[in-house]
Amino acid sequence: MNLPNKLTVLRMVMVPFFVAFLLLSPQHPSFKWIALVLFIVASLTDLIDGKIARKYNLVTDFGKFMDPLADKILTISGMICLIELDRIPAWIVIIIVAREFIISGFRLIAAEKGVVIAANYWGKFKTTFQMIMIILMIANIPQLQIVTTIVMWIALVLTVISLVTYIYDNRSLLQGGL
Repeated sequence: MNLPNKLTVLRMVMVPFFVAFLLLSPQHPSFKWIALVLFIVASLTDLIDGKIARKYNLVTDFGKFMDPLADKILTISGMICLIELDRIPAWIVIIIVAREFIISGFRLIAAEKGVVIAANYWGKFKTTFQMIMIILMIANIPQLQIVTTIVMWIALVLTVISLVTYIYDNRSLLQGGL
């Protein structure tokens, strides 16, 4: 297993620890900082593994499948925990999760037709803003509440834009199947 794939696996292994520390943070306030560090480190492994894989031509089928899955598991786990902690409305998380299911289904249709749909820049912006949103919500700093709310709305808008652009850019895959 190459280094980028090890980083992807590490990200997935970190998720249960991140979730545990975050959910226990109301009883143990210092745990939120441990959860925050775990989330930031896990998020950085996403950035690093992709750069290494492309730079050293270490792109694998495992990485193509598991890297985006690890990202979704990390971010969605964080958002679900934040619902439990009453820091994000459930309806926003439902929209974000629905987008992920729709795009995953869309990618399955594409794969059946022998087409690989790569992430576009809207999807990358979406993921970046979702991660920043989660970081701000975990930190839960009262002086940054307005910034946190703005970032949440930007993440939501980017989620919808990325969904629409993926479908529009690849609409030919749906023709004949609907």
